[in-house]
Amino acid sequence: MLELNGMLLLVVLLALLFDFSNGWHDSANAIATVVSTRVVSPLVAVIMAGILNIAGAFMSTAVAKMVGSGIVDPSTVTQQMVASALAGAILWNLFTLLLGLPTSSSHALIGGMVGAAVTHGGWDTVKLSGLRSVLEAMVLSPFFGFAIGLSLMVLISWMFFRVPRGIATKIFKRLQLLSACFMAFSHGANDAQKAMGIITLALLSAGQIQSHDVPGWVIGACAVAMGLGTAAGGWRIVRTLGMGIVKLEPVHGFAAETGAAAVLMVTAHIGLPVSTTHTITSSVMGVGAIKRLSAVRWGVTRRILYAWLFTLPGAAILASVIYLVGTRLG
Repeated sequence: MLELNGMLLLVVLLALLFDFSNGWHDSANAIATVVSTRVVSPLVAVIMAGILNIAGAFMSTAVAKMVGSGIVDPSTVTQQMVASALAGAILWNLFTLLLGLPTSSSHALIGGMVGAAVTHGGWDTVKLSGLRSVLEAMVLSPFFGFAIGLSLMVLISWMFFRVPRGIATKIFKRLQLLSACFMAFSHGANDAQKAMGIITLALLSAGQIQSHDVPGWVIGACAVAMGLGTAAGGWRIVRTLGMGIVKLEPVHGFAAETGAAAVLMVTAHIGLPVSTTHTITSSVMGVGAIKRLSAVRWGVTRRILYAWLFTLPGAAILASVIYLVGTRLG
């Protein structure tokens, strides 16, 4: 019989809080373009994104298994270590949310896990081959997002070259609704699984389950937490992502969302926890670059890049400090 008490209960609650903060922080990934191009109202957008995030979370558990068993050695895991990793990631999410920066919740979680694990038992607790695969995917996914967004805009420009602007705008307003739904679904498919993996890892280390298979109640709880967080919305980040990088029209929103969602669906299927934030932001950049490079507001982009660079070490340091403080207090 499953028993959630003490530190294990704290870990589960922190994981669900992380999932909520992830959805809140990353709501812009699914709705920023569709809101900034005024295809739908912000209220409709967040409700739609929340529902589709929940639906996407049930698509697969490949990412959850990678997070739960492919980055740190499950045999070395303690509940305090997992709780510290989650707390570090949550604090980093809140810090960057207050600054309005679309940083990566995935990077924050991976950084928190590595920071807590190394502080707990040294580098021997980290599976370097798994960590390398995750980092490679995190680096490559923005490049694919940029390339696919740019390529889609080139193809659309060629196909609609002779179509009057007004007609094309009406067409892509309808199509962008579909692409926004696709993006929201793919976000749930990738990001909700990260908390699933953490909870499964904690349950396994506590002897509550015997395999890395994600329990049904964990999938449901993480899906709802992610959906509620997305519905809550992160409006400062919506403004940065939807209006601060490049001026968007419905056709740009459609291309950016479709390109990013395609990358996320592939990585969710093969079990790589990539950054949805990096992917959609780079796709927006690729779409904007089709006009001219000067159309992209590189000043805002540089701020985002700096936040990306500091996320892994920042979350790792926070998790390490929290683990050390918890050890002394305990």
